[in-house]
Amino acid sequence: MQEWLDKSATELGDAIGSGQVDPVELTQAFFDKIKVHELSDRIYARLTEDRAFNEAEAARERAKLGQRLSCLDGVPISWKDLFDTAGTATEAGSKLLKGRVPDKDALVLRNASAYGLVCLGKTHMSELAFSGLGYNPSTATPPCVNDFDAVPGGSSSGTAASIAFGLAPAGIGSDTGGSVRIPAAWNDLVGLKTTTGRLSLEGCVPLSLKFDTIGPLAKSVRDVAVLMSVMEGRRSFDLRGASLKGRRFAALQTVVLDDIRNAPLKAYNEALEQLQDAGAIVEKVEAPELSGENGAMATAGPLYPGEVYGLWRDVIEANPDDMYFEILERFRLGSNFSAPDYNSAWSRLEAARQIWNGRMNSFDAVLSPSSPILPPNLDRLNKDSKYYVTENLLTLRNTRVGNLLGLCALTLPTGVPSCGIMLMGAPHSEEALLRVGIAAEQALVKS
Repeated sequence: MQEWLDKSATELGDAIGSGQVDPVELTQAFFDKIKVHELSDRIYARLTEDRAFNEAEAARERAKLGQRLSCLDGVPISWKDLFDTAGTATEAGSKLLKGRVPDKDALVLRNASAYGLVCLGKTHMSELAFSGLGYNPSTATPPCVNDFDAVPGGSSSGTAASIAFGLAPAGIGSDTGGSVRIPAAWNDLVGLKTTTGRLSLEGCVPLSLKFDTIGPLAKSVRDVAVLMSVMEGRRSFDLRGASLKGRRFAALQTVVLDDIRNAPLKAYNEALEQLQDAGAIVEKVEAPELSGENGAMATAGPLYPGEVYGLWRDVIEANPDDMYFEILERFRLGSNFSAPDYNSAWSRLEAARQIWNGRMNSFDAVLSPSSPILPPNLDRLNKDSKYYVTENLLTLRNTRVGNLLGLCALTLPTGVPSCGIMLMGAPHSEEALLRVGIAAEQALVKS
């Protein structure tokens, strides 16, 4: 069974369907590996063994009867520890929520379970999901697969690590400013940020109700496409026959290339060449609506802290000593902005969204490096507050474009460790983006 643990989620699903793999044996093999892995305590916050085996046994019986619920029926996956899991603690990486046990599953988990997926357990994350680094001294900091001395990216840090270290074939995270795409990129995975509102947030510990989104992390575009579908409560769509020939891509020049480090830039430029070799048309495009004092990126200051501190202020200030100082200070930035500041920022952002949508509507996707930097050093983050702040902001800079503009976005590995390429699509265009994405994935793999 060990030879199957490195397979993708859909490959495992296909193997279960053909009778090559037994869901119970597969689930047992993952738990066996988790329990002996030297880093598992930094990856999984808690396991859900009883639930997993009950789900796997039911999947086994359906497979025997030819009554599988989906192509992922019987496949075990991990879940970020902000998705409510009935009877199991959901603490969102924070001591503030220690001992919080919900009485029912989050809606996306209920949907996934209804299509036969097996819940392995809950993964560590950045505290209350408010950091792109994945560093969490309050609970645990998962490792980065390419550099054990670096952070893995966050806030879906443990979810990415569970896949990258072979302790799950796929997992579910959330993305408010880049929290699916950053850990996916830094751990050489595929990550999908869905459009705001596409997947229900019911039963998810919130960070920002205006920007929170749910998204899968996995080993392939096919995996994330199927996972998105089952969380939505429907069958997956057809990705066959996708091609890059004649596809028009906008290579974004504004903001996303500023202060980019050598390795991500080199990997990105090589990826653009590979996409062009596969038949794509890549055009450099400026988007002035992103930059400047009145641009979309400047609205993040009042909008993010303003909302998150409003949601969490009473809980935080009741026990501020329970929080990691840097995260506490990020939340408290929200007290610096007034209601007029917040509303003015939203007005500017809506104007920028209209301009962007008009500028980019003729392109199949907008391209950028997933992150302008490589994973920062963990020890230095712990010792140098200035380094923590600057690296966190730079980490989230490119991915935040998609969140602010309300887009869907996909990160793909480039073949260079911890360097991803991001494809951004129009709001609610996930199906089209994933078709472009699977063709891009094939081009990057072939190269």
